[in-house]
Amino acid sequence: MSTRILIVRTSSLGDLVHMLPAMSDIARHVPDARIDWIAEEAFAEIPSWHPAVREVIPVAHRRWRKHWWDARTRRERAALRDMLASREYDVILDMQALLKSVWLVRQARGQRHGLDWKSAREPLASLFYDVKHRVEFWQPAIIRQRTLAAATFGYSFDGPPDFGLQGLTDGVPIDRVALIMPSASRDDKLWPAAYWRQVFDHLQAQGLGLRLLAGNETEQARARELIQGRDDAQVLPRLGLRQVADQLARARLMVGLDSGLTHLSAGLGRPTIGIYKASTPVRTPLQGAAYTASLGERGQEPDAGQVMAAIDEALDAARSPMSQPA
Repeated sequence: MSTRILIVRTSSLGDLVHMLPAMSDIARHVPDARIDWIAEEAFAEIPSWHPAVREVIPVAHRRWRKHWWDARTRRERAALRDMLASREYDVILDMQALLKSVWLVRQARGQRHGLDWKSAREPLASLFYDVKHRVEFWQPAIIRQRTLAAATFGYSFDGPPDFGLQGLTDGVPIDRVALIMPSASRDDKLWPAAYWRQVFDHLQAQGLGLRLLAGNETEQARARELIQGRDDAQVLPRLGLRQVADQLARARLMVGLDSGLTHLSAGLGRPTIGIYKASTPVRTPLQGAAYTASLGERGQEPDAGQVMAAIDEALDAARSPMSQPA
């Protein structure tokens, strides 16, 4: 008989990418696993890309909390509650350990697993699990999620992380372009424009075109200013997640700030260089099948020279089949 599993991890984009190797581990070690996954509607495509995930159940916390008592919100919450109540799972695994994820876990039927008091980001969440697991907090996020899944299902994992995204990359031709992510959700993550321009000079000297990702109009305007006057450089229009993934899959390499899309690039197995300034790579380093470099630290941004050196290493590694990811 199959093992019916419900994964609860709703957001954010980068966190969902970090979850994917744990799904590969479960599929490898749990016979006939049938995995459903509750995810925030804006990011629900990401779990759907993994071949081990049977169904993605979208939720809309970000939208609901703005209009919690509106009639539409109440109907959508009631529909979700009824749907979860109609199903029986063998294991419900909360991989977020927040009170907002516990709210979902408690509506589902099955044995509930999660982090213990000392491991959870919000310790009160641990009071609502049937089975609690200890996972050391200060580990890279991917290892932390793989460890929690292994403890839940009673196996040991080894080897590099498998993100299960080969369906998006197999057979895709690589273009001579560098994909750039110069924007972030917070201004304190932004990198100086002078550094970006030095990096752009270096990339174009290697014969690479520049394709910049941007979301809202403010990000679009900043990106256009960064490449003003350059040939073979453009700001891409605002794209959906799958469209961005397709762009990443075709890129020779990516250089970006610490963002979910940068982690997605690494997960897709493309050479990726991440710039950390207001966050630490200790908890969320870039990991993937190709070269990765996680440069900087909270309060200590890398300079342009460090990023250009990493670009050279990434291009050298791509030209040498025997090279291992950094």
